[in-house]
Amino acid sequence: MQTAKRIEAIDTHTAGEPTRVVIRGGPDLGQLNATLALDRFRSHHDGFRSAIVNEPRGSDVMVGALVRHPIDPGSSASVIFFNNVGYLGMCGHGMIGVIAALEFLGRISQGFHHIETPVGRITAQLHPDSSVTLTNVPSYRKAADVVVEVPGVGQVCGDVAWGGNWFFLTPIHDIPLKISYVDELTSRAWAIRKALNMQGFPEVDHVELFGPAQNRGGSGRNFVLCPGRAYDRSPCGTGTSAKIACLAENGELGEGETWTQEGILGTSFQSRYRKLGHQVVPTITGRAWITGETTLLLDDNDPFCWGIRQ
Repeated sequence: MQTAKRIEAIDTHTAGEPTRVVIRGGPDLGQLNATLALDRFRSHHDGFRSAIVNEPRGSDVMVGALVRHPIDPGSSASVIFFNNVGYLGMCGHGMIGVIAALEFLGRISQGFHHIETPVGRITAQLHPDSSVTLTNVPSYRKAADVVVEVPGVGQVCGDVAWGGNWFFLTPIHDIPLKISYVDELTSRAWAIRKALNMQGFPEVDHVELFGPAQNRGGSGRNFVLCPGRAYDRSPCGTGTSAKIACLAENGELGEGETWTQEGILGTSFQSRYRKLGHQVVPTITGRAWITGETTLLLDDNDPFCWGIRQ
């Protein structure tokens, strides 16, 4: 163990969804922008991704965030997000967790901060109560009323939209959006994703099932299935951005109006948008909590040093 590599991280959760924020000991990705750094990470250091978030150190639900020095001196950090099976262009709950971790470490204070990601620069406003408002990348609906034939279910209709990741959003009526129905919701969403990928939309790796709000003041509730078949405990920041883009296209939410998005646990994000041509620029407000300061040890002699991969 004297030669084990030490990784320092801050663990957080945002509305119930965990993020492990790696602050020291990550791979050297060079002085590259976030997009090129992600390519190098994926090509040369994928074992590190697996070691951080997969069992035995992590779990399928955990999202990792590698914090790097930014390229632009006007930015506070550069971040690459990853999960149990791969990489994410952006991650709303994860970004809120990153901001909470940086505040905890004393690296940032209240106010506006620019964070570089592989899909573009995000602006995060840290409020006095430690809540965070993210201004996400421009979001849009790619295809409306897409009909997909799902084995064992029948025809399912929904929208394909971008909110920093690709989503298929569809209403669900026959399974309640409650935590006690997670197994049924997971099976349905996974079946939809497989059918959708085979029927013309291979880029979609998130499925968002939605229905009416269940809390006072809520606008709607969702269940989001992530790429590795884990469900999002939070209302999903990029999924909310995709939802906002669809609502705007349908004329169901005006510019500057608030949409309160509930997740499957009943926690919520508040979202608004401003128009940008045929796209929208969403803002997402939520809060993260620090759950631990972690030193991970990577020992090459450990047969599961680099995680248990799927």
